[in-house]
Amino acid sequence: MDPQAANELFPHIRVVIGMVVGLGITRLLTGLARLIQHPKRYRLSAIHLLWVFSLLVELALFWWWEFALSRLPSLTFGTFIFLIVYALTLFLLCALLFPDDLDEYADYEDYFLNRRRWFFGLFALTFVLDVVDTAIKGSERWSHYSADYLVQVPLGLGLCLLASLFANKRLQLATALLHIAYQAYWIVRVLGAPV
Repeated sequence: MDPQAANELFPHIRVVIGMVVGLGITRLLTGLARLIQHPKRYRLSAIHLLWVFSLLVELALFWWWEFALSRLPSLTFGTFIFLIVYALTLFLLCALLFPDDLDEYADYEDYFLNRRRWFFGLFALTFVLDVVDTAIKGSERWSHYSADYLVQVPLGLGLCLLASLFANKRLQLATALLHIAYQAYWIVRVLGAPV
């Protein structure tokens, strides 16, 4: 595919990705609105709310960093499918945070702790997908992230494994806070840097 055709194709790919990302954001914001509308229905959970915040940030970062695909000389159908899978994984994380009902659980924290293996399994998958995504963007992208990136992926996978195995509330809270700190670090690190 010639570069001009890739540039014409990219907006269409971005629209489809945007729809899936938009569904994830909608799911999170609708869930938050439900908490505001019915504050006494379920006890609030810091663990749950921190992950909601973190996923809102994650969706925004995913949307922002996927713009780097516009610089690729060619886009393939395989890349398109890969991006849809990545976006769908992020959406599933959002759906796991706000299920359709909590009838079987005491509150959102009880639900999260009971569904943590699914959540952290999918979350670990996003680390793997991000490695593939970075590879698709080319060697320049790898060098842009330097050794930090090579540390964060195994560390992230390890934390996902640990958090999936143990329902300890302090561990769960620490994992959410660490991920938010990690997101803040990357935002600051790449702020002003080319996408």
